[in-house]
Amino acid sequence: MTDYTKIDFSPLIEASADEVVTEAYVRDVKLNSGKTLALITLDNGHDHSRPNTLGPRTLAGLGSTLDELRARAAAGAIDGVAVTGKPWIFAAGADLSKVGSLATRENALLMAQMGHYVLGKFSDLGVPSFAFVNGLALGGAMEIALHCDYRTLDENAAALAFPEVFLGIIPGWGGATLVPNLIGIEAAIDIIISNPLKQNRMMKPKQAFELGLFDAMFGSASFLENSLRWADSVLSGDTKVQRPNEPGKLERLTKWPVAIKIARKTLESKIGTAAKAPYRALELLDAAKDNDRAKGFEREDQALTDLISDDQFQASIYAFNLVQKRAKKPAGAPAKELAQPVNKVGVIGAGLMASQFALLFARKLRVPVLITDLDQERVDKGLSYIYGEVDKMHEKGRLSSDDANQIKALVTGTTDKSLYADCDWVIEAVFEELGVKHAVFKEIEPIISDTAIIATNTSSLSVAEIGSVLKHPERLVGFHFFNPVAVMPLIEVVRIEQTNDEALATAMATAKKLGKSAVITADRPGFVVNRLLAKIMGEPARAIDNGTDLAVVERSLDPIGLPMGPFELIDLVGYKVAAHVQDTMATAFPERFYATDTLHKLSDVESPLEKNKAGKPTGFSKQAAKLLAGGKSPSTAAEILRTVEDELAKEIHIMLEEGVVTAAEDIDLCLIFGAGFPFQAGGITKYLDRVGASERVNGKKFHA
Repeated sequence: MTDYTKIDFSPLIEASADEVVTEAYVRDVKLNSGKTLALITLDNGHDHSRPNTLGPRTLAGLGSTLDELRARAAAGAIDGVAVTGKPWIFAAGADLSKVGSLATRENALLMAQMGHYVLGKFSDLGVPSFAFVNGLALGGAMEIALHCDYRTLDENAAALAFPEVFLGIIPGWGGATLVPNLIGIEAAIDIIISNPLKQNRMMKPKQAFELGLFDAMFGSASFLENSLRWADSVLSGDTKVQRPNEPGKLERLTKWPVAIKIARKTLESKIGTAAKAPYRALELLDAAKDNDRAKGFEREDQALTDLISDDQFQASIYAFNLVQKRAKKPAGAPAKELAQPVNKVGVIGAGLMASQFALLFARKLRVPVLITDLDQERVDKGLSYIYGEVDKMHEKGRLSSDDANQIKALVTGTTDKSLYADCDWVIEAVFEELGVKHAVFKEIEPIISDTAIIATNTSSLSVAEIGSVLKHPERLVGFHFFNPVAVMPLIEVVRIEQTNDEALATAMATAKKLGKSAVITADRPGFVVNRLLAKIMGEPARAIDNGTDLAVVERSLDPIGLPMGPFELIDLVGYKVAAHVQDTMATAFPERFYATDTLHKLSDVESPLEKNKAGKPTGFSKQAAKLLAGGKSPSTAAEILRTVEDELAKEIHIMLEEGVVTAAEDIDLCLIFGAGFPFQAGGITKYLDRVGASERVNGKKFHA
């Protein structure tokens, strides 16, 4: 077994001179029983905008503090030790800037071992230890709590999670070993693997408590006082902590291997096999059934070392920094002070997309939203959808009764477009045809105020051409949502030559209030996401036309780690939509994009694909197969992959030369937010650099 006390961690500490250290402040608290509790407060000296983090120097300081407390406990000076955080924040886990910059294999091993060494001291103090989790707790912070003997939780804690798999690593400071032995294998798989892969889903405090991760939960107003009182009752023997979710022998022998097997099959069907971290985490959870902490921690040391020093983790950190930093300061955005207030929204159209817009605007902005359509029947159908979705959110506990009633009251519908007169923001969501959009804008512009912003949700048409009928195109912006509107985090904000800074600033501010990340793009065909998806869908469609088997095509892009295969994606977005995107791009750039009648033909088939239980395509239906071109030049999966990689590299190079976005990082953001591009690939441009495609076709990498 590893003797952590004999490891020299000084190289890691010396390499972290610029770390923002989270100090461990200690004060003694006299409990009602007369016992003394040493209370550690973690605090990095910054406000809540900079959470506590756990870098090498922080761990070293915490370790020294725990050594001192162990000596005091041995001397009988204290009866227990507790740890909590600064207001609203326990800790945000490991300092990722340090982990990323120290990612040699030697340093990775030291990081893993140091975490186990220091956090393990909480369970070896000679007196009971308590974690009072008073707010946000992610990754390593959750592992601090797990190493303590007992845990309390603030019922309003902002976020609780093990996000490591999302970032290309694993909970490697005890989490992968301790969690399944505390709450059972199925729940452990959910929170350590499934949640991170669902857009990094967080746990609510109530859920974390009910799972058994915490022993008691208290309200925010008197959280510390109640936690101290509860700890006193535990120390005095008045409270006996029961943990009914701890797995027994039967679960380890029977349920454990079955859960692992099911989880592995689910991972393979949902994300393929390109991502390493989820499978490594699953291996650790499987091995944890031996309930041997020492062996488990050694397994975590090895796994964390392998993953931190792997290029997938480096790619994930690049993607993480894009999402956390660049997305919050969009390139090319004008001063936010120029944004105009939006106190009423008009949505032109009442179809599914328009109804989703109206619901989102009402929910997030809490301002009146007006929808219109050609007849009252369509309007009523749109309103019915919106009210139904509000009711569903209320039933699921996502909206209170008051919130649900308020949102319903804010959304109204009519056929009378004169009621758009007092709207500050009007967005069209009508049929994707230039003539239809022209007719709408010609009708609307004389009605709305001179200061109202006009937005179009076009996915591929020229925003400038749509606005060519406007007398004041300077207030026009493209505002391209992705479907489903409530879920997908990206909005492509399209600026035409005439768009003024006030309109653009208002669009950016509105996107932020809607909870979306906005990237400013030039008015070029397909903007960013659809232009590149046209390559991802078009080249596989060409392979099908050439006679390649569907199974080969669906498997071809697995090394990228995309969430679904090409035709699974086409099936999701719809064959008519996919055909429209391909036609648009092939019309604009006929020498570079492939359009096919096959997609148009398949749009008339009710169910073109045969699928397995997991929803993955296994072949074309008999009716669909009759419509295929039947080519005689099939491609291999490797050939399709290389073609797609090279075509993407070529197209992105052209897009950057055209100034579609400011930099390659913005293209990466668009595909991460708008197409679910995997974190472990690090963004499309980083991926293309790594596999050599950018140098093959452009002679240089996108990133130095």
